[in-house]
Amino acid sequence: MTTHIMPTYARQAVTFERGEGAWLWDTDGNRYLDALAGIAVCNLGHAHPAVSTALCQQSQTLIHTSNLYGVKLQADLADALCKLSGMDNVFFCNSGTEANEAAIKLARKYGHEQGINEPLILTMDKSFHGRTMGALSATGNSKVKQGFAPLLPGFVHVPYNDIAAIHSAIQTHPTIVAILVEPIQGEGGVNIPAGDYLNQIRAICDQHNLLMMLDEIQTGIGRTGRFLAYQHNDILPDVCTLAKALGNGVPIGACMAQGKAASILTAGNHGSTFGGNPLACSAAMAVIDTLNNTELVANAAHKGRRICDAISHLNRHNPHIVSIRHKGLMIGIELDAPCGELVGKALQQGLLINVTADSTIRLLPPLVINDTQIDQLTSTLSALIQEHTHQ
Repeated sequence: MTTHIMPTYARQAVTFERGEGAWLWDTDGNRYLDALAGIAVCNLGHAHPAVSTALCQQSQTLIHTSNLYGVKLQADLADALCKLSGMDNVFFCNSGTEANEAAIKLARKYGHEQGINEPLILTMDKSFHGRTMGALSATGNSKVKQGFAPLLPGFVHVPYNDIAAIHSAIQTHPTIVAILVEPIQGEGGVNIPAGDYLNQIRAICDQHNLLMMLDEIQTGIGRTGRFLAYQHNDILPDVCTLAKALGNGVPIGACMAQGKAASILTAGNHGSTFGGNPLACSAAMAVIDTLNNTELVANAAHKGRRICDAISHLNRHNPHIVSIRHKGLMIGIELDAPCGELVGKALQQGLLINVTADSTIRLLPPLVINDTQIDQLTSTLSALIQEHTHQ
């Protein structure tokens, strides 16, 4: 098939035309169980009636004005997010990358206000923060950076889940003004840090007057069993970025701030043409209302354990499984060798999965996945793993 689309994706040989809950149907009418949810985007599943209704109603009323004027739905969404997160205010944009760009600008301005002319932001190896030049420079993955030098200065990278490395970097680079970190590394391989990792980073930031900035773009909106992953640690960051599942597929991002970070960006410092428009905010409000009025977030922890326990049991004699890691419905199954071919093989079996960091099967099923679908997911995937590893 010829196409005029720029070849920036290694796409699977399938095109979907309809979805409902955890199911997708392709253009030939074949049904697939979606265990990826658009890469942690469709937490409520596909064609959720609350989101669909909100979009239909809002599209008939008002889609866009401009941030030159007040946007009531934007104010309502900011109130709802701050109530759920403990943050003080929100800047709305269109994606996770843009949310992280806002956080980077906020941190740099914070540094300049401290009299630091060339402020540095500390980020982690194997991290992923986006593909625009600022977010790409913050990212700790050399593979996605290849071919795009010169990258932006202003970032220091240290190993993930290594508090000693953070202390050392701060001593070596006294102009560090912020630490940007994912509570769980998604693209890096579903890497889950020590239970007190975020608490120790919070203490370090307090000690050195740094901003603690959490990238919750993949972990947020109920994915890990709390609305935000940092709530497992009973802490508050200074800055938190969101996107992906916030609009359940409608593009919207958010950079939230609290305390000293909440007053740094002022009129004229930053902006977005489409950010927080009524249509996107209507979708996000439907997501928030649905999560507030159901047990989907609380049940994510149970469903994640059920999936991992079943896969562990079905593969209990397979020495090629290095580990099975999860926090709620953010799941990584690491094998001892590259396994990218499993994505295509799973597709042939009617299952959508992902492989990241070469050898980690990543599962990000929608929060609405039910027990019958979980059984299908775990049995199909286990058979594929056993075939792949010749067990």
